[in-house]
Amino acid sequence: MHHDFSLIATIAAGFGLAMLFGYIAARLKMPPLVGYLLAGIAIGPATPGFVGDVHLAGQLAEIGVMLLMFGVGLHFSLGDLMAVKRLAVPGAIVQIAVATAMGAGLGLAWGWSFGGALVLGLALSVASTVVLLRALEARGQLESGNGRIAVGWLVVEDLVMVLVLVLLPPLAGILSGQGTENLAGTVGLTLAKVGAFIVLMLVVGRRLFPKLLFLVAGTGSRELFTLCTVTAAIGVAYGSALLFDVSFALGAFFAGMMMRESAYSHRAADETLPLRDAFAVLFFVSVGMLFDPMVLVQEPLKVLAVAAVIIVGKTIAAMGLVLAFRYPLNTALTVGASLAQIGEFSFILAGLGVSLGLLPPQGQSLILAGALVSIALNSLLFAAIEPAKAWILRNSDWARRMEQRDDPLGELPEDTDESHLQGQVVLVGHGRVGSRLAQELLAQGVHIVVAEEQRELVEALRGRGIAAVSGDASEPAVLIQAHIARAAMLVITGGDNVEAQRMVATARQLNPGIRVLLRAHSEDEARLLREADVGEVFIAEQSLAEQLSREVLAVMQPSSALRQSAHA
Repeated sequence: MHHDFSLIATIAAGFGLAMLFGYIAARLKMPPLVGYLLAGIAIGPATPGFVGDVHLAGQLAEIGVMLLMFGVGLHFSLGDLMAVKRLAVPGAIVQIAVATAMGAGLGLAWGWSFGGALVLGLALSVASTVVLLRALEARGQLESGNGRIAVGWLVVEDLVMVLVLVLLPPLAGILSGQGTENLAGTVGLTLAKVGAFIVLMLVVGRRLFPKLLFLVAGTGSRELFTLCTVTAAIGVAYGSALLFDVSFALGAFFAGMMMRESAYSHRAADETLPLRDAFAVLFFVSVGMLFDPMVLVQEPLKVLAVAAVIIVGKTIAAMGLVLAFRYPLNTALTVGASLAQIGEFSFILAGLGVSLGLLPPQGQSLILAGALVSIALNSLLFAAIEPAKAWILRNSDWARRMEQRDDPLGELPEDTDESHLQGQVVLVGHGRVGSRLAQELLAQGVHIVVAEEQRELVEALRGRGIAAVSGDASEPAVLIQAHIARAAMLVITGGDNVEAQRMVATARQLNPGIRVLLRAHSEDEARLLREADVGEVFIAEQSLAEQLSREVLAVMQPSSALRQSAHA
């Protein structure tokens, strides 16, 4: 009997080569995602040897899209976005417009239609959520001020791209120059369907999904809980496409957002993570299968132009916008490096553009080539932030003037009580850990000064009567404004090792007897900080375990002593 194993063969070859190339990429200090794309190229029809089933890979990629967007929705926090809205919202919108204009200009210069050029520009304007989150996590900057700004910026980009995916199909006719009858009616009907879907999810899904998770969690079955979560993601995505004609991506995104309302949302994220990661790998492999490597030989100048827009154009635009909002140079460099790559949304948009007849197949290959180059170089850009900052400040009078503390939020208000600036605690960072620590200290009557990079948080803290200064605390001027010379203690709750050591060096130079406490994100980071002798280092998970152990022993030791005496 003849058996068709094309699905199994495609998955086996895709996973196997993705693991191999991903490992090689990781050893070369590049994101494993580069290896996944190369694995897809290796089993694609444009390269010799084994050729995977492109049709089946496309369907697997659709599942990958659903689970990727479900994960984005599951981690989407309106509160986090609102905390950085002052910079992230206008910054992301303007940066998308600038990058889209640059990319579209390339397409028009190459003789493409306006629709194809627009799709190219939009695809080059949005960065990869996967690449950014993993880059920030690897550097311990995900919860830092700069990290939150970069993530908030990317969330706005993602929301804009979701809207683009909704509007592009009904606008395809006019963008391709063919025109369409009753354009307003078509767009209006599309928006009406999307609106109906969103209302249904907000009214029904917001109540249904948390209750459903609660009921399934009550069974105590781990596999049922995971199955419920995955079913919700894929089921809503498919149902939304079938009933409301919206994309799989939008349906899965809203499924994740509604699931976030449940008390079990963190468990849902953890339980589905392996499956989401596996299908994300298949998504990137399937994208690689569509890439024609000959574009690197036949159109090297076009590839370089696309890479230049992603790496140079977007970076300069983002940095200029951040500096225009009077944020520090370090924040501008971090945001610029974070956005200097493209990823999953670009691939989804490119695929939709090709299917609608807007984007030529060569455009999809150019977008993928730009993604490979930009993702491979992204780690180098992050590593170059500190050297670039030092070089810019050393060679630019304008940059040095920008770094001067003429920002009113960079100084404590004149009405700050002087008695609160003697023996106070200088708290660097007001994230999840810093905010709770600040609350406890204030409740005990301890005077604090918060140093925080997010201007919105500084304004909010001052509105509550809490002394706060705005800026990067690794810059001496920020700690000086926090009156570190008079402080009894410096507590650092965020930032990487280099920044922490710079803060401690400044603090000890101005206040040799100051006590320093630091929060580390991992054992390795804690070891490096202890070796540098910068202060007392604490790991959140370890401290929690020690506290729980003390509580347990406080209850169990009396019972244990009674048993021992009875035994004697």
